[in-house]
Amino acid sequence: MDLSLINNLVDPAILFFFFGLLAAGVKSNLEIPAPIAKFFSLYLLIAIGFKGGVALAASGFTTTALIGIGAALIMAVLVPAYSFMILRKRTNPYNAAAIAATYGSISAVTFIAAQQFLTKNEVDFGGYMTVAMVMMESPAIIMAVLLATLVRKKQLQEQAALAGNGSGPTIIPANTQGNQVSVKEVLHEAFTDGAHLLLIGSLVIGYITGEAGKEMMAPFTAEIFKGILAFFLLEMGLLVARQLRQTQELSKFLMGFALIMPMFNAGVAIGLGYLFGMSMGDTVLLAVLAASGSYIVVPAICRYAIPEAKPGVYFSMSLAFTFPFNIVIGIPLYYGVINMLWN
Repeated sequence: MDLSLINNLVDPAILFFFFGLLAAGVKSNLEIPAPIAKFFSLYLLIAIGFKGGVALAASGFTTTALIGIGAALIMAVLVPAYSFMILRKRTNPYNAAAIAATYGSISAVTFIAAQQFLTKNEVDFGGYMTVAMVMMESPAIIMAVLLATLVRKKQLQEQAALAGNGSGPTIIPANTQGNQVSVKEVLHEAFTDGAHLLLIGSLVIGYITGEAGKEMMAPFTAEIFKGILAFFLLEMGLLVARQLRQTQELSKFLMGFALIMPMFNAGVAIGLGYLFGMSMGDTVLLAVLAASGSYIVVPAICRYAIPEAKPGVYFSMSLAFTFPFNIVIGIPLYYGVINMLWN
C-alpha cells in the first residue's frame, strides 16, 4: 500500500472522522451540539483564511501566484461546463445544473485536510492557493444558474411551440413560475453568504496584518487548530454516516459520478499544473480543489436559485460520497500521482 495513504489514515484528525462514521453506524447517541459544530466550522474558516492571507502578504502576488489562481479559475469554469454536458443525458436538467455547480465549487474542509497532509509530508505550498479556493466559489454557481435559466427558457419555448401547433394550451410548471433569478441576485447571495464572506474577510485581515498578526493570533490559529479540526471531522463522520442512510434518490449512475468524477477532475487539474509549471504542493491543492464538491455554500444557494433541483441529490452526492472519498483516498492518491510525475 502507498505509504502516503497509510500516513493519511493514521492522522489523528482522519481517525476521528472514522470514529464518527463508526459511532453513527452503530446508532450511538453521540452528537456534537449544532451551535458548537457551527463554531468549529467558523473557526476553521477564520484560521485557514487568516493563515492564507499572512502567507500571501509574505509572498505577494507574484507570477507564480497569478498562475495558481488562474489555473483555479479555469477549473471553476471547465468542471461545471463538462459536468452538465455529461449529467443532462442521465438526469433531470435542473439536477444536472445543481450538481454541476456543486462539483465546480469546492470543499473548504477537504482543502484544509490537504494542507495538513502536505505539511505532515513536508511539502511546500503557496498561501495564494487560499485565494484560489475563494475565487473558485462563485464562477460555478453563476454558470449553473445560467444553465438552469437556459433550460427554463427552452422548456417554455417548446411549450409555446406545442400550443402554436394546436396541441393544447401552454402550461407553465408551478415550480418555474416567477423563478427568473438574475445574475446580480446570485452574485449578491454568493458573496454575502456567511461562510464565504468570513473566509474572504479573514484572508484580507491576514494579508493586512502579516507576520505581526500571525504572532498575535498564533495561540488561536495555530496551537489549537489540529484539535478543532479533529472535532470537526468527528462531526463530519457522524453527518456522513447519517446521510448515507438517506440516499434513496440517488441512482447508480449518480453514485458512480460522485466517486469517479473527482478523480477525473483531479486529473485535468494535474494536467494544468504540469502544463503551467506549478510546484508540486500547489498542484496537489489545485487537484484537491478541483476534485472536491461543495456541501455548504452551493447547496444553500441552489435551493434559492434552482428550486426545481432536488437538494437530497446534489447534497448527498457531495457529502456522503465525494467528501469521504477525498478525505480517505483522494488526497493521498493525487499526491502519489503528482509525486511520481514531478520527481
